[in-house]
Amino acid sequence: MQPKSEAAEAPRRGRRTPGAGQNARSRGRGLEFGHWWWALPGIALVFAIHYVATGIGGFFAFTNWTGIGAFKITGWANFEAIFKDPTKVGALSNTLFLAFGSVLLGNIAGLVIALGLNRVLKTRYILRTLFFMPVVLSPLATAYIWKYIFDFDGPLNALLTAIGAGDQAKPWLADPQWAIWTVLVVLVWSSTGFAMVIFMAGLAGVPAEVEEAAAIDGANLWQRFRNVTLPAIRPAVAIATTLGIVQGLRVFDPIMALTGGGPAGATETLATQVYKQAFALGNFGGGAALALVLAAIILIFAVLQQRLTRSNPED
Repeated sequence: MQPKSEAAEAPRRGRRTPGAGQNARSRGRGLEFGHWWWALPGIALVFAIHYVATGIGGFFAFTNWTGIGAFKITGWANFEAIFKDPTKVGALSNTLFLAFGSVLLGNIAGLVIALGLNRVLKTRYILRTLFFMPVVLSPLATAYIWKYIFDFDGPLNALLTAIGAGDQAKPWLADPQWAIWTVLVVLVWSSTGFAMVIFMAGLAGVPAEVEEAAAIDGANLWQRFRNVTLPAIRPAVAIATTLGIVQGLRVFDPIMALTGGGPAGATETLATQVYKQAFALGNFGGGAALALVLAAIILIFAVLQQRLTRSNPED
């Protein structure tokens, strides 16, 4: 028989206080609300900068606003003017050429470098830093250095003259035939290091035992790369290609520093045309329409590229 005091305490210990569960749930909801409260400033900032600003720019694409004063709705007139203007069409073709050319050459060069540095080399860390350095340097500063290299009195023509090929020296950036290619060289140089890092991250996940088994079975270097390495790094290829296309389609700084879109519009892109229409010519409505077209092109190619390079679940 339990003592009277213990018998009286037993039910009291097992009894739940009314409203205890509700208080716990309230505290849980308060904690969750507290987490959302801390995130709200960041969410509001992203929403204001990206979505609200993009929506306002999209609205002005259907107006004749000059950036100052009143405006009126013009409908699709700005977009019709874009596709009727040979300059804008040429800028679109230059944009696609530079974007896909830099992605193709930059990814191939980055993959080759990543495969070479993936081996055990004593100097691989130094080489990684050297190849990645163009990515962290200022695009505008490096573009001015390249401009000096491609100048008619620059190091490139001096080297050609020194090796007896002086007849090949030319004003690379002032020649409409070669200017676009010089810009492509600069873009490939600046994007190779970024692709290299992505591919090296993908190669780190390739099991060495699988490659060794393929080598034992008699597969040569190309067969091991095609059947073992490349399928394993397909996600890395998708990431590098997507980011490269997006960056290539909106390239602006190197072109403005190297050629300013010239000579005779040979290196004009949609990004440089957006700047010139909106801020140099005072046609803010036309510049906003160009920016909207550029955003649509980037979205379309990014989605298509993701669908083409996504991993197959059966692989």
